[in-house]
Amino acid sequence: MKSNTWLALALVLVCAIPSFAQEQQQKMSPEEQKQMDAWQKFMTPSEGHKALDHMIGTFDAKVTMWMAPGAPSTTSNGTSVNQWVLGNRYVQENFSGTFMGMPFQGIGYTGYDNAKKQYVGTWIDNFGTGVMTSTGTSSDNGKTYTFKSTNTDPMTGKDMAGESKITVGDADHHTMEMWGPAPDGKMFKMMTIEYSRKK
Repeated sequence: MKSNTWLALALVLVCAIPSFAQEQQQKMSPEEQKQMDAWQKFMTPSEGHKALDHMIGTFDAKVTMWMAPGAPSTTSNGTSVNQWVLGNRYVQENFSGTFMGMPFQGIGYTGYDNAKKQYVGTWIDNFGTGVMTSTGTSSDNGKTYTFKSTNTDPMTGKDMAGESKITVGDADHHTMEMWGPAPDGKMFKMMTIEYSRKK
């Protein structure tokens, strides 16, 4: 693991000082060059990242929630402000709205792991103290994304599995659906968020 740490440091120097880079590359062994090339590919935004461009901007959000299977739905509204961060590697979502009459704020990050070839995400909000993590894929060029997630169950303190799906209607509209476990363990739809770009 130490070699990877030093490799990362070398990469920073290589990117910062071109003349140093050329000199160091001449001194690298084939294995070191292979590691450097892999790291460079890992850190460079790819087509997987570009597919998330449709999420960038400010959106009105209509939130529909179900507290249990068969329960009546509740609706609320919010605003989602999304921007690229860290050199177009992650989409940062800042969400604000209300839930059960209380102010709700959340921050999410979605990116693409070039090495694992999968989407990755995190979510935190003021209605909890844990972090939801997710991994997902898209098999139709970014029209739909499916995610598996893990969050903390506040009743047990253990991990709780979840699923979500993002469907892109067009450049100005996308919908996120989320499923979670009912008391019997079966998954049910807990939430739908319909995003419409602010004009």
